[in-house]
Amino acid sequence: MKKLFFGLVFGLLVSGGLAAQDYNTAIGLRGGFESGLTVKHFIGGEAALEGILSTRWHGFNITGLYEIHNYPFAVEGLCWYYGFGGHLGFWDGYRSSRFDEDKAYTVVGLDGILGLEYSFVEVPICLSLDWKPALNVIGHSGFWGDGGALSIRYAF
Repeated sequence: MKKLFFGLVFGLLVSGGLAAQDYNTAIGLRGGFESGLTVKHFIGGEAALEGILSTRWHGFNITGLYEIHNYPFAVEGLCWYYGFGGHLGFWDGYRSSRFDEDKAYTVVGLDGILGLEYSFVEVPICLSLDWKPALNVIGHSGFWGDGGALSIRYAF
């Protein structure tokens, strides 16, 4: 009985892992502490590239991510993903206790991402909820763990 159970679980995981994404490219809005635009494009299999243009601290960040999507769930359109990338940001210290006032910052850093995504079958919309921690290595250095966001995208 144990062999049958583990065989079924393994079969579900493997067949789920072989499922393809439900879209090729999607564009939309990202809302969180850093809000902005997001574009995701699948480059093959479960691999995707995501670009994020976000605003925060009277400035903006440009982020590029490489993501791997996994489909182990028994729900069509639901996947989890993880990835890594980098960012370039330009911030103004005005009205923030974290920075020196009247000082502009240019930062370069590394990003990670971990999230869940659901692509609706009936309409070309996908929702994702993720955590995107960042580490600034040039400029105002430090770890930023508050990069969680909800994204809604229109899929092509």
